[in-house]
Amino acid sequence: MKAIRFVALLLVIIGALNWGLIGFFNYDLISSIFGGMSTGAARFIFALVGLAGLYGIGFLCKACGCCGGCGGKCGSKGSCKK
Repeated sequence: MKAIRFVALLLVIIGALNWGLIGFFNYDLISSIFGGMSTGAARFIFALVGLAGLYGIGFLCKACGCCGGCGGKCGSKGSCKK
């Protein structure tokens, strides 16, 4: 499980850096490396980055600390409600 988290975080970082390059310099590194945005390889990398982002959503509740990882929903006053 630790390896999956590491790979997901790495893909999210790659995606964030690519979006930064697009925003600041209008340069898409992933598309440049893999021969264009419509190539199968580039689309595969973009899909992996998207899946890693979805996987990363699960870390939000753990990061906010209000639930303590109990699986409940965050209450308005930071209390855990199951």
